[in-house]
Amino acid sequence: MTFSGKVVWITGASSGIGEALCYALAREGARLVLSSRRREDLERVRLACAQPDAHRCVPLDLAESRDFPALAAEVERTLGPIDLLINNGGVSQRALAAKADLAVERALMEVNYFGTIALTKAVLPAMLARRRGHIAVVSSVMGYVGTPGRSTYAASKHALHGYFDSLRAEVWRENVQVTLICPGYVKTKVSDNAVGAHGEKHGQTDPTHQRGISAERCADAIVRGLARGREEIHVGGFEVAAIYLKRLAPWLFSRIVRRVRFSVGK
Repeated sequence: MTFSGKVVWITGASSGIGEALCYALAREGARLVLSSRRREDLERVRLACAQPDAHRCVPLDLAESRDFPALAAEVERTLGPIDLLINNGGVSQRALAAKADLAVERALMEVNYFGTIALTKAVLPAMLARRRGHIAVVSSVMGYVGTPGRSTYAASKHALHGYFDSLRAEVWRENVQVTLICPGYVKTKVSDNAVGAHGEKHGQTDPTHQRGISAERCADAIVRGLARGREEIHVGGFEVAAIYLKRLAPWLFSRIVRRVRFSVGK
């Protein structure tokens, strides 16, 4: 897939991996639809992209999905068919399962899973009708494994894998591609913005993310994988090996993960 002239919709576009993807795809000549909750941050990113006038900001909240069909219709009316949807928006978690409020866990699933599904379902019918399109989902290594303090976050990513693997098997005859993207540790504010047991902000960058790869390096790897039509893209450091360790030697992975310490302390 080449991106020149293609309409690419990116959620979570105002920071982190999403922001880096905007810059990388704009350099490739894509026409971007940038979405997140904060218009001012989206406008900052748009103006920093190559050919800023070719792109459009469409603020949305993944927890409020009722307007997604209308938004998708408006995007297609003004920019043309959506060639690639990159579901990148989401929120992480730092809370022990026994202490996490159920309401907070439901809210996290609403953003990470149901919001992503809702936007996909708003875009998918037009792709099926024209028998062309590509849907990508930024999941995580946590879509394959679970570690202390990430129970609901891991559950949301596992759910995305089940849904989009099934969707891929349903829509390939209509020439619609589905790609799961599984980053490891990336140096972004994902841990700073993670929610705690009662919905509080974690407010600090974990050491693992401080040592992670840059968002730019992650975005470049994602763009290469999408261009090649990969069904899955794994990108990161040594932690990506956990995907294969869990698959090939689950007993060994279990022993290792039991030694992972979790603390919400500053």
